Amino acid sequence: MLQEYLDKRGFKVSIVSGGKELRDLLSINQIDLIILDINMPGEDGLSILRSLRPDIQIPVIMLTAAGDVIDRIIGLEMGADDYLGKPVDLRELEARIKALLRRNSNIQNSHEPEDAKPATVKFGDFQRDLEAAKLLDIDGEEISLTAMEFNLLKVFAENKGRVLNRDQILEQAHDRSWDPFDRSIDIRISRLRRKIEKNPEKPVIIKTVRGIGYLYDPNKI
Repeated sequence: MLQEYLDKRGFKVSIVSGGKELRDLLSINQIDLIILDINMPGEDGLSILRSLRPDIQIPVIMLTAAGDVIDRIIGLEMGADDYLGKPVDLRELEARIKALLRRNSNIQNSHEPEDAKPATVKFGDFQRDLEAAKLLDIDGEEISLTAMEFNLLKVFAENKGRVLNRDQILEQAHDRSWDPFDRSIDIRISRLRRKIEKNPEKPVIIKTVRGIGYLYDPNKI
């Protein structure tokens, strides 16, 4: 059903029945986005997602049973970019797909000519590689990020010293298809902190402003 609907709207869709077929497909084809069902026979979607991250940074939309909040949280913790509960509204799915593809395209094409903007910019003690959409630590080693996580870094860097609430973060990250009261943004920031903070329980790079939102201000570190 999904393939037929998306085919008619100009997407090129490949269907696979499990993790092995997905990995084989990824090895021989350029895939722009993965729609991954959690409930499958054999290896489930969460196990497949775990095996994909962090090596493969293709955006992933998880499909979960309507009331399966725990699976959604686990999926986000593992690096899923978005999720939808079943039964799926096909128009909403299409909107989510377009938003993710657009966001990923914006990240990949955000660089300007070399004389207009440096290839890397500082983010705390890290370096953001704008052309490759990567984050490098102090030793130049790459820290694996999803497209959403890199986009969050971009939002905070562009709003240095300004407190952002969840609604503002979602708006600037081009994710207005999400409910602004959805706490999934907190899960994503928590996951990002585990990658860039020395002590994620006491963050100093991306700080929480209680009752308001989040703040990035390296001058106060």
